[in-house]
Amino acid sequence: MAMTNNFQKILGEGGYKQFKAEVELLMRVHHINLVSLAGYCDERDHLALVYEYMANRDLKEHLSGKEGSSFLDWPSRLRIAAETALGLNYLHTGCKPPMYHRDVKSTNVLLNEDFQTKLGDFGLSRSFPIGSETHVSTVVVGTPGFLDPEYYQTHRLSEKSDVYSFGIVLLEIITNQLVIDQTREKPHIAEWVRFLLTSGDIESVMDPNLKGDYGSDSARKVLELAMSCSRLSSAERPNMAQVVHELNECLMYEKSRRGNSQDVSSK
Repeated sequence: MAMTNNFQKILGEGGYKQFKAEVELLMRVHHINLVSLAGYCDERDHLALVYEYMANRDLKEHLSGKEGSSFLDWPSRLRIAAETALGLNYLHTGCKPPMYHRDVKSTNVLLNEDFQTKLGDFGLSRSFPIGSETHVSTVVVGTPGFLDPEYYQTHRLSEKSDVYSFGIVLLEIITNQLVIDQTREKPHIAEWVRFLLTSGDIESVMDPNLKGDYGSDSARKVLELAMSCSRLSSAERPNMAQVVHELNECLMYEKSRRGNSQDVSSK
């Protein structure tokens, strides 16, 4: 459940364990690209998490063109992707112990009044094991379409599960298509993009609302990155540090093309 204008996330009966886990996590994670906890109510029958106010709601709403949303040009989309990646990379490498988000999706990518990106909703997040283990075994949770198919099949959760979900968000940013659309020849967005790219035509998958206003080099590189993140085998996916690096390069190229070479990593 993404936090937007309501400030609060109210958990019903049976959600106490999730509530406590989310409070514990949010008390120890602090990053400019993660939504911060403003307060909470813990009265058993009345549970509420109060997050910082995110005036511009979520990424999905802006991509869908809902009333009151703003059009996102290509540099804005690259910046949102890069800032989301920075937040995820912090969870994976900056937290002690590291964290897996487990529910990365466009409705959990939130935008404040300055359109700064913050990843939200940590109710399904889990700690990474300390030691030499590279995964944890757990009951599968997540959102259909964004859920790592390898995690679904094996119940083995790793940082690469978040990478897969981020890759699907990146495909949404690029294409502005539904993640699952049964009217397409290939219903899942990753399969659909992969199918269209066999002809080498990136224009067929780019959001037509962009009206071609993007650098072909940056568009191709971001597409390749998204497809790399969404590979079926987790071993073939990049880590989030690599994703941040690639997106920064794309953003610098695009801003340089438009006369602005600011790097998101300077935040």
